[in-house]
Amino acid sequence: MSQETKKPVNDFMEGLLKQQGVQFPKVGEIINGKVITQEGNSVYVDLGNFRTGIIFGQEFYAAKETIKNLNPGDSVAAKITNLESDDGYVELSLSQAGISLGWQKITLLKEEKTILNAKIEEANRGGLLTTIENQKAFLPVSQLSNEHYPRIDEADKNKILEELNKFVGTELKVRVIDIDPSNNKLIISERASQDELMQDILTKYKVSDIIEGEISGVTDFGAFVKFMHKDSKSESVPLEGLVHISELDWQLIENPRNVIKVGDKVKAKIISIENGRISLSLKALKKDSWADIDKKYKKGDLVSGTLMRFNPFGAFINLNKNIHGLAHISEFGSEKKMKETLQPDKQYKFEILSIEPKEHRMSLKFADPVEK
Repeated sequence: MSQETKKPVNDFMEGLLKQQGVQFPKVGEIINGKVITQEGNSVYVDLGNFRTGIIFGQEFYAAKETIKNLNPGDSVAAKITNLESDDGYVELSLSQAGISLGWQKITLLKEEKTILNAKIEEANRGGLLTTIENQKAFLPVSQLSNEHYPRIDEADKNKILEELNKFVGTELKVRVIDIDPSNNKLIISERASQDELMQDILTKYKVSDIIEGEISGVTDFGAFVKFMHKDSKSESVPLEGLVHISELDWQLIENPRNVIKVGDKVKAKIISIENGRISLSLKALKKDSWADIDKKYKKGDLVSGTLMRFNPFGAFINLNKNIHGLAHISEFGSEKKMKETLQPDKQYKFEILSIEPKEHRMSLKFADPVEK
């Protein structure tokens, strides 16, 4: 049949169908039909008013696994790839229809914020991989729940991957948060799946509440505390809060691991609840050693101290376990001179220039080394 002959026939059929109130299908649309028969490498599908469809060639092989389970009379959804082949059939694709329908379902899952059970299939340094509606889905590390987030020192990528591999074969509750079918992009989140539940639970807490828990992780910037919440059904829900390094103790902490470790039982005070995150303080439940500092130290006093560490502004000096001061770099003339003058584990004399108890600040002036 020539192209010149086919066009008038198609136009006639489209006009006739429109008169009957039937919308003529277009290339790219999904259409439903029933299997008539399979002959060789072709499957014929009854499309009702739209004649007969055919799945053949590359489309037959692309859907071979699906086709082998089809029988005459079975219903199928297929995507129209050509309205009329050289033999007058509507060319169809099962595989493309499956992809299109899959994305439609995924879009609905996202819009309805559906919670899914996703079995983790793979892990890489960036996160976890699974399959949703026959599409590969990616769960970034940043979208893991607090309970599952890998807390690895210095962000060691190999150690992170080692921790992520532990999830392969397990199921996580997730939500679809971002999709882009044109680029086969499907992003899911475990954290988002807990949002509504967490928001409801967090309304039961307020700033200044005291919680009891256990140190679940220690990092360079602080420590995580895991504690349990019991709802009205007496079911325990794990919660976790962060104690920033500045909230561990009143003294200046250089390394949290020096003062706390995983497994320690602690009491902590809630100091903020923002965006579903709980910030805690351990030092808020301890006596502030700076509160009565004026009873021991005064401006102009000569005191003894040891080097704690250097920073861009000068040197932090330990006067005792809980009190420290800053000797400004200008007191030494230069950074080089400062580092040559102050040695670890040696005591030096300093004059107190100022004390600000509320800000936990003390300014010091370098004097002479203390003779041992």
